[in-house]
Amino acid sequence: MKDGYGRTIDYLRISITDRCNLRCIYCMPEDGIPCLAHGDILTYEEIETICRAMAQIGLKHVRITGGEPLVRRQCWRLVEKLRAVPGVQSVTLTTNGILLAQQAQQLVAAGLDGVNISLDTLDADAYREITRCGDVSRVLAGLEEMQKYPHVTVKLNCVLGGTQWEHTARSVAGLAKEYPVHVRFIERMPLADDGTQGCAQDDVLAALEAAYGAAQPCEKPMGFGPSTYVQFAGFWGKIGFISAVSHKFCADCNRIRLTADGKLRLCLQSDRMIDLRALVRGGRTGELIPVVQEALKDKPQAHCFEQRGIETACMSRIGG
Repeated sequence: MKDGYGRTIDYLRISITDRCNLRCIYCMPEDGIPCLAHGDILTYEEIETICRAMAQIGLKHVRITGGEPLVRRQCWRLVEKLRAVPGVQSVTLTTNGILLAQQAQQLVAAGLDGVNISLDTLDADAYREITRCGDVSRVLAGLEEMQKYPHVTVKLNCVLGGTQWEHTARSVAGLAKEYPVHVRFIERMPLADDGTQGCAQDDVLAALEAAYGAAQPCEKPMGFGPSTYVQFAGFWGKIGFISAVSHKFCADCNRIRLTADGKLRLCLQSDRMIDLRALVRGGRTGELIPVVQEALKDKPQAHCFEQRGIETACMSRIGG
């Protein structure tokens, strides 16, 4: 698949639910959001149909997201279905980790290639404040459970904030020294004009080097997304950065998104979407390939996160 700027698009992020068991302060309001009706959400079979069509024109990598994907029943069934699609080389999952310990065995048995666990702090009180209701010990239990499956890549995603961000960065990064996992620091993206500020990549790296010594850049890619990585001496895993604001990576963007209700979203920030659910439920699956190919011509050249207040939808609706 090629977009209008000649970029190869081979990575699809699929939101399978807009529901979540946390209420992270940078993701959704404290009272949550009005949820989609059950009938509006794509079935696993419909998702499989869309992915089979896209795989014929170059889809290689699929990431399952939410909301929180593990609140949807039998998420492992979708992993199994997508892993069997010809052309799909990897199926991975992004989760807050709360339910991971209970579901890890089934997910891995279904063929899961990797899991990204959101973890913004190790401090129990701070975690509860950020998530408004979460128990960080359950996330750490999920991390421990994943150590039973060394062939599955585990990454931790950390969004830094607050006055104690340097201490938080050092402590979360330290997990890559204790475990064979990669820790990535994700700049907070201003998807809503809420006045929040993230921590820039260069500042985070400087704080980590002050604690752990000089970092060595990693030339070899560590996945299929926009992360850049460094290696610290004595660490099992690597430290990565996803910096959409301070280190814009749109020139190499290879991804599109599918929302829980079947809309193809061409850019995280853009509200340009194409209704694929209507094609599938209308018996027009033969149109999926040409519709997707035509839609890709309109994929934006770049996001405009530096201009605040453009996107007002909360992250839980977008799908990450």
